[in-house]
Amino acid sequence: MSIKLPSTVKPLKIGTRSSPLAVWQATQVRDNLSREFNLKNEAFEIHTINTSGDIFYDRPLREIGGKGLFTKEIEKALLDGKIDIAVHSMKDVPTCQPLGLIIDTYLKREDPRDALVSFVSPSLSDFTDGAVIGTSSVRRKAQLLHLRPDLKVIDFRGNVQSRLKKLKAGVAVGTFLAMAGLNRLKVVDPSICPIDVEYMLPAVGQGVIGVERRLNDFDTAELLEKINNFESETCLRCERAYLEALDGSCQTPIAGLATINNGNIEFRGEILRPDGSESLIEFGKALLEDSESLGLELAERLRSIASADFFSWA
Repeated sequence: MSIKLPSTVKPLKIGTRSSPLAVWQATQVRDNLSREFNLKNEAFEIHTINTSGDIFYDRPLREIGGKGLFTKEIEKALLDGKIDIAVHSMKDVPTCQPLGLIIDTYLKREDPRDALVSFVSPSLSDFTDGAVIGTSSVRRKAQLLHLRPDLKVIDFRGNVQSRLKKLKAGVAVGTFLAMAGLNRLKVVDPSICPIDVEYMLPAVGQGVIGVERRLNDFDTAELLEKINNFESETCLRCERAYLEALDGSCQTPIAGLATINNGNIEFRGEILRPDGSESLIEFGKALLEDSESLGLELAERLRSIASADFFSWA
C-alpha cells in the first residue's frame, strides 16, 4: 500500500492544547513528518483547542474530573473529523481511550526527571520546617511529604510560565516541573535543580510525546509509523499497562519509569499514600517483547505487598 501524503490542498490537521509547551510538541510532530516525507510546513495545520483542564486552572484536577480534562475536547475534535491527529504529553493521557481512537506513535523520550524550582534553595533538605511548596500533582505531593513530612504543600496549577510567575511572586518557596518541558521550552535558570529518579520517581509517560489518531484512518497510520520511536513505544507499553492495572488517575499517587538496557526492559514502580506516610517500590526486568507483561507483573506485586486499606483513598 502506498502512503498517502498530506497536501497543501488538504493539509493534515494537528490538534493540541493551546499552551506554549503543547504547541511546541505539536510543532515537533509536524517537523518530524516534514523531514521524513520532505514536505513543506504548508502541508500541515496546527489547531489549538482549549481543554477543560486549561479553563478550570484555579481548582485541583481531582475536584473537576482528573487527567481526561486535558484530552477530552481534543479527542472529540478528532472523532468529529475536525482534526486528523492529536498530540499529547503522555503523562496527561488516561489509560482508557475513547472508542475509535488509538495512540500508537511516540516520539523519542526527553529527560523524564522532575526538577525542583526554587529561588530560595536548590535542595529539599535545605528548606526550613513548614516551608511552603506548591504542586498540583498528588504524586509529587505524596513523594515530597514522604521525604519531608514537615513541609506545607499548597495547590499550584498552571502552565510552566504561570507557575514560575507564582514562584517569583512568593506564593511558595519552591515547586516542581518536568525537566522535559523545561528543556523543550529552553528554560535555563540557576533555580532549576533536576532530581534523580532514584530520589523522586516520575509520572508514568513523563517526557514522552504521543500521537493519537482514528483507529480506522489507515493512511494516517502509515504516515505516523515512520516517525514512531520503538524504544519509547516499548517503555510506554510497560508503563501504561502498569498504570491501568493499578486503576491510576490524577487521584492516585503512582509513579513508574521503564528504561531499556542491554536488550532488556527494566521497570521501577512506586505507589504511595496521599499523605506520604507510606511508599512501596518494586523493580523488575524482562525481554522487550514482554514489556506489557512486566508492567502488569509489577502492578500485581505492589498490590500483593500493600495493606488491605492501602487503596481505600483512591
